[in-house]
Amino acid sequence: MSFPSSRTPDVPRDRYDEPDDTGPIPLVGVPVPPQPTRVPQPPADETSELPITERPVAPPPGRAGRNLVAAIGVGVGLGAVILVSLLVWRPAFLAVVTVAILVAVVELSRALHAGGFRPPMVPVLVGSVAMLGLAWFRGPTGLVVGFLVTVLAVLLWRLADGPENYFPDTASGVLVALYVPLLAGFAVLLLVPDDGTTRVLAFIATVVASDVGGYGVGVLAGKHPMAPSISPKKSWEGMGGSLLACTLVGSGFLALGFDAPWWGGLVFGPAIAVTATIGDLGESLIKRDLGIKDMGHLLPGHGGIMDRLDSLLPAAAVSYLLLSVLAPV
Repeated sequence: MSFPSSRTPDVPRDRYDEPDDTGPIPLVGVPVPPQPTRVPQPPADETSELPITERPVAPPPGRAGRNLVAAIGVGVGLGAVILVSLLVWRPAFLAVVTVAILVAVVELSRALHAGGFRPPMVPVLVGSVAMLGLAWFRGPTGLVVGFLVTVLAVLLWRLADGPENYFPDTASGVLVALYVPLLAGFAVLLLVPDDGTTRVLAFIATVVASDVGGYGVGVLAGKHPMAPSISPKKSWEGMGGSLLACTLVGSGFLALGFDAPWWGGLVFGPAIAVTATIGDLGESLIKRDLGIKDMGHLLPGHGGIMDRLDSLLPAAAVSYLLLSVLAPV
């Protein structure tokens, strides 16, 4: 930004604002303060010399509040990693889930720490690995046992820091263990059966359909906010798009991938749409309470890993329960 020189430029005299000769006559003996002289400013013909308020600004993000190009690119990359790990070697998907959950635990713990809470991170990280491993080798019982041991470890670990804020710190640690690794354990339980690849694909594809259907319809026709104080971009019209997309995708998977009743998709699809939306709103509520926009910045256009797992985590539990009934092993 260039600033005008303090020297008076050489311009015609009639361009200056001079006192009016017809003005009031000063009183005798009273000094008249000098009249300020306004120096004319040359026209700014370059963008760099425009006043700050008149400079062009970068275009805002889309109506849904995200960088669409970056979001699509990152989404395609994550989808490729998941597909390759599932189709090549199922334990590789377990490794991908474990890495994602450990990063998500760190992101959520740091966000809570910024909000004044101090969840014990070490026992939750160790417990996350234990829960996912026990879910793979011991099934639902192993997952529950791993969670209970993790909670006990959180309570004992926090004792070393004394009694001050013991309850909010341990409660936040239990929340992290419940919200992230325990719910992710249900995705591992989906993977365990012989048709586990199909079960995981059905679960993830239906959640993605909820996100894509809600995003597309919300951007094009969203007019009625669903929860304006929590997520202003989420609309009832977008929810309708999520329900329709999930019903179509879920029905296709249950009809072609499992020996499920014809009406199974009419139950599975809407249930995942509602659960995924509740998970998204739940994380948005936490972020609003903590005063942050994203849990992290690892994924351009998305935020952090936790910002992508918000709808997947609760939907994993519902998917496992519904597929256990609609398409039992």
